[in-house]
Amino acid sequence: MNRVYVCSCFGITEKQVREHAEAGACTPRQIASASKAGTDCGSCVRSIQSILGRGGCPRRELSAPAAVGATAVETAVAQAAAVQAVGRSAGLEAA
Repeated sequence: MNRVYVCSCFGITEKQVREHAEAGACTPRQIASASKAGTDCGSCVRSIQSILGRGGCPRRELSAPAAVGATAVETAVAQAAAVQAVGRSAGLEAA
């Protein structure tokens, strides 16, 4: 089998990037969190972007509008919780 390396710094192949994308990683930063690709010299980030393509991420519903009278902090906390939930559902935990 012919291995096409996307990230030579960490030996990450195109197949591995696609597998991470299928598991829910849909940005170069999420691929980096899952595999370290793009975190050293950075020369592979454009290749990762091209593998992910446009429209590769499923659209997320915007969070419900803030309740009348909710503070900016309450709204920000709710939005952060929603982002963390999406990351957990994609199998991406913060380090």
